[in-house]
Amino acid sequence: MKSYKHCQSCGMPLAKDELGGGTEKNGSISLKFCSHCYKRGKFTEPNLTMNEMKDRVKQKIVDFGMPRFVAGFLTRNTHKLERWNK
Repeated sequence: MKSYKHCQSCGMPLAKDELGGGTEKNGSISLKFCSHCYKRGKFTEPNLTMNEMKDRVKQKIVDFGMPRFVAGFLTRNTHKLERWNK
């Protein structure tokens, strides 16, 4: 299976995930999604839209002290992440 550098739901660098990644149904670490987005083989918020995810991530980046324009730049490719690219 292909491994990714960024969560394919929110875009967070998987290396920064404090739990090492989300979990699959069998308990193994997901190579695709972070622990905030994916647990036990399911999305933590399955009804979230791509735009809602983008807004949440932008706000988190701003909360960490980055300017809003930087948050916009960092989330510009959310639609290309595997979860949303259908």
